[in-house]
Amino acid sequence: MAKRTFSTLETFLIFLLVMMTAITVALLSLLFITSGTIENHKGKYCSGNHIFSTTQSFPATQPSPVTPEPPLFQNFSGYHIGVGRADCTGQVSDINLMGFGKAGQNARGLLTRLYSRAFIMAEPDGSNRVVFVSIDIGMVSQRIRLAVLNRLKSKYGCLYRRDNVILSATHTHSAPSGYFQYTLLVIASEGFSNRTSEYIVSGIVKSIDIAHRSMKPGKVLINEGNVAGAHINRSPTSYLRNPYSERVRYASNTDHKMVILKMVDLNGNELGLISWFAVHPVSMNNTNHLVNSDNVGYASYLFEQEKNKGYLPGQGPYVAAFASSNLGDVSPNILGPHCVDTGESCDNANSSCAIGGSSMCMAKGPGQDILDSTQIIGQTIYKKAKELYASASKEVTGPVASAHQWVNMTDVTVLLNSTHEVKTCKPALGYSFAAGTIDGVSGLNFTQGTTQTDPFWEIIRNQILGRPSDELKECHKPKPILLHTGELSKPHPWHPDIVDVQIITLGSLAITAVPGEFTTMAGRRLREAVQAEFASHGMKDMTVVISGLCNVYTHYITTYEEYQAQRYEAASTIYGPHTLSAYIQRFRALAKAIATDTVANVSSGPEPPFFKELIIPLIPNIVDRPPIGKHFGDVLQPPKPEYRVGEVVEVIFVGANPKNSAENRTHETFLTVEKYEDATASWQILYNDASWETRFYWHKGLLGLSNATIEWHIPLTAQPGIYRIKYFGHNRKQEILKPAVILAFEGTSSAFEVVTT
Repeated sequence: MAKRTFSTLETFLIFLLVMMTAITVALLSLLFITSGTIENHKGKYCSGNHIFSTTQSFPATQPSPVTPEPPLFQNFSGYHIGVGRADCTGQVSDINLMGFGKAGQNARGLLTRLYSRAFIMAEPDGSNRVVFVSIDIGMVSQRIRLAVLNRLKSKYGCLYRRDNVILSATHTHSAPSGYFQYTLLVIASEGFSNRTSEYIVSGIVKSIDIAHRSMKPGKVLINEGNVAGAHINRSPTSYLRNPYSERVRYASNTDHKMVILKMVDLNGNELGLISWFAVHPVSMNNTNHLVNSDNVGYASYLFEQEKNKGYLPGQGPYVAAFASSNLGDVSPNILGPHCVDTGESCDNANSSCAIGGSSMCMAKGPGQDILDSTQIIGQTIYKKAKELYASASKEVTGPVASAHQWVNMTDVTVLLNSTHEVKTCKPALGYSFAAGTIDGVSGLNFTQGTTQTDPFWEIIRNQILGRPSDELKECHKPKPILLHTGELSKPHPWHPDIVDVQIITLGSLAITAVPGEFTTMAGRRLREAVQAEFASHGMKDMTVVISGLCNVYTHYITTYEEYQAQRYEAASTIYGPHTLSAYIQRFRALAKAIATDTVANVSSGPEPPFFKELIIPLIPNIVDRPPIGKHFGDVLQPPKPEYRVGEVVEVIFVGANPKNSAENRTHETFLTVEKYEDATASWQILYNDASWETRFYWHKGLLGLSNATIEWHIPLTAQPGIYRIKYFGHNRKQEILKPAVILAFEGTSSAFEVVTT
């Protein structure tokens, strides 16, 4: 047979075929490898519309390339760990503070900055990972959650998703509002603030970015212990409704247990801390007007300052988060409720005083004032966390997993037993919701524990909003319905129907992300049920942590028995008396899916909406103006020439509206306290507006005039020397027929001396 020869063209085509075959084999091999290590766990959360519907509309963002993964070292036992912190303060003026719902409690300055603290933990090969973010805000709104996930998807593809990212609020009641989409909370915020919403979203994403870039091999250690003297139950009569056989199993009507995670790299260098402990951050009560992170924020401040030596507050690589848990009926005001006028105890079923009723019944913290109480409770929490951190030796090991589902909480059928089932309800709030709590009374004519309607309020509600349906009233019994939010839809629904349920696991640790405020006993029941579900499928001795106020806000969750008392927490359990049972049922299903490796079979559930047209803020933007003959940043009241340690320096400047600084972020602080160093002939910054020793007050005048007052409470540890205070602001300027611009300015006080004696 003659030898076959090939033309040049044939040789080229054969070469091309071989190369294409090789490339195809390589790509198929890569696909097989990645699908085996990653897609099995995340594929269902990235396919189709399981992240967002194509009809959803989100704020426009610049498309960004997928952020590259840091090099991952795989040959070790432990996890890749990343930590990050970023500012999420938002505007500190012309906006309500979120939490108490008190009219007129608007922001007028800053005590401390607010931060988003992110923690990423991934398996050694990087295949499975989870993200936990603790944020210094009142609660996570569904709009914030969806916007964050959308940006993460544009930056990282399917790496960070709805199943493996938890957003949890610390629940400070001294953070700005304005970032909600459901009408009730938009009204409570006096409108939607795109300025604050964007600040929070970008801060959360930035903290995750920092954590992503800082990932390194390390270990996670876990410890737990009891905290004494930091909280009380603010609805003890409701707690007593729970069965005696259940109550007798616990030493207290609050959860004293703190669980901490200590994160270190393989060389033992400290990276971060997460602590979960149940306490309401309401030491700063509804008389406060300064944005701050409250008692748990003070604990974070103390821990981070100790670990980040030489850094200003809010700076440095170490990150410490004090996250929320089942804090629904837990108050830090440990001296308990007393009548303001007489001092007598009002620790009764109605939290009411003989004279003045419920509006006179207030709980008090351990300090001389609300700031002192904040620091005392914060320091108590910090000290226990520090002790547990120092003695932590049990390492968390094992696979990383996550499961998530959207649930229509208005229509969940709950199987109580083999023969009886009940259902959840459309949302509604009871009369006692409007009474407030002993931590912050409403001042209206409402009383906790109300189980009957009031003709006066019925007429007003019916005239303005219409009547609740008989079906809704029957479903919520014995709650007397004040606001039938589930039947109100103008301009948008007043409360969410679609709610997130989510669990992430890290070895023997399970974090249940609950979308609201579980009471003490409600949290105990959930933890116990989830732990039992894991155990029944072979995952024994799981530590189950409740992370509160995650992903979407649905107010409170009480036990069925507590619901019957209809105190504030029960009146705010919006999906009816069987809400807790519905959540337990859903969380058990997720636990089973993780334990049996069947997460892929869990349906994604109905997708939540993302509303575009929201009520605009009631307070308009106006042009800032300095007094005639003055400029922004000029000193109106200079400091005294000399101060002693323990005294307060006060300087007043010509100011501008600080909400401008939430748009133009030229300056990262409103103030600095600086000390002159002879050795370098320069000024060194020792304090900023994230320091608890400083205060920034804004005083609003007429026609765009305003003053800014800066205080420095000189600590006893301050070094003697020459100091000055600087003020940083932004003013809004607008010329005729031109758009407004926001301009940066600064002011500097005269120098003053600090002496020790």
